[in-house]
Amino acid sequence: MKAGMKLPATLRALQYRNFQLFAGGQLISLVGTWMQNVAQSWLVYRLTGSSLLLGAAGFSSQIPIFLLSPVGGMVADRYSRHRVVIATQAASMLLAFVLAALTLTGAIRIWHIFVLSALLGVVNAFDIPARQSLFVDMVERADLMNAIALNSSMFNASRMIGPAIAGILVSGIGEGWCFFANAVSYIAVLAGLLAMRVSRHEPVEHPGSPIAHIIEGFRWVLKNPPVHALLILLGIASLTAMPFTILMPIFADRILHGGARAMGWLMGASGIGALAGALLLASRRNLKGLGLWVPLSATAFGASLAAFAWSRNFRLSAALLVPVGFSLMIQMGSSNTLIQSMVPDRLRGRVISLYSMMVMGMAPIGSLLAGAAAGRIGAPMTVSAGGVISIIAAAVFWKWLPQIRRGARQLIVAQQMSGGPPGQPVVMAPPSSR
Repeated sequence: MKAGMKLPATLRALQYRNFQLFAGGQLISLVGTWMQNVAQSWLVYRLTGSSLLLGAAGFSSQIPIFLLSPVGGMVADRYSRHRVVIATQAASMLLAFVLAALTLTGAIRIWHIFVLSALLGVVNAFDIPARQSLFVDMVERADLMNAIALNSSMFNASRMIGPAIAGILVSGIGEGWCFFANAVSYIAVLAGLLAMRVSRHEPVEHPGSPIAHIIEGFRWVLKNPPVHALLILLGIASLTAMPFTILMPIFADRILHGGARAMGWLMGASGIGALAGALLLASRRNLKGLGLWVPLSATAFGASLAAFAWSRNFRLSAALLVPVGFSLMIQMGSSNTLIQSMVPDRLRGRVISLYSMMVMGMAPIGSLLAGAAAGRIGAPMTVSAGGVISIIAAAVFWKWLPQIRRGARQLIVAQQMSGGPPGQPVVMAPPSSR
């Protein structure tokens, strides 16, 4: 499994050959994904000029994740995660080629975007649980936290590069070439996945029906307060605050008067902050105090987002998006790491599917609400309100923290992710112990 490499602690998951292959392809593919996300938002805005349809486009791409993620999680737990990810990445590449062809030939219509976005959402409902669960098959358990953080680092490094490239390409040669570049980028990730050496998947007999299998995952989450508390906070942020990205064309064009190029730089600024947050998480060697980072980062996210909403200066807006990206990455990365540290392997896919529902599944509802609200009260008021709600939710979570830390500790010890005496508050330390 190991490649015998001696690497800095921040990069230690790269000592595994499978993770090296995965990371190399993923980084290239993610740049293309971010290029497509930015170009698609701008295409919807150019075709319609409607904030409501911007929100509706986000809704159509992510609502399938909310509806189908539990099924995707069940598939990830019953079948080969490696093969599932290969199939979903190939399907994503095909959809990107179709979108590129329609746009480059001038045949694109708004309903095409909605249909293709919905189909991509269906694919992602199966891809995300399988891909997130695959980490445990690529690295040893002791390096799982680092693998998750490095994956987030790649995601956010591409978030800096992709939007900036998309902004230049969209303003220069149009959206279609961004979609084509994204389609081609999937070749890299597919090549990496096919070159991986993963243990042969042995089918396991699962008592009960697939529905019962899905319900088992829900019951486990509901029975464990530390897990469902983290998921609820993520869901609130996804519903009320994260849809600010959907409204970014309005901020870039109508408020800051910079057009597509400005939108690319704004998204890139958020990516810089998120990359810094991911690298900070990757540098950590244990889970001690990580639970405290969750409400602190949620508070910082809400405050910096509210400040961004009322900025009318491009440089100030870009600067404020750096802490927005940083704090959002810390909240999401810390929550993902803690949840993966607490969940048994046999339930990993199903629990990660619920994480997907909260992070990406609630976002479409938020996107639709944000688009409708922006049409009535304006984009700044809508984004500012989302930031305030995030702060309130963080305050409530903060009050729960002392009550759930013992349960979190027990779950982590059970999964052999943390050592030390049972009474020591390793994960969810209360404010008074800092």
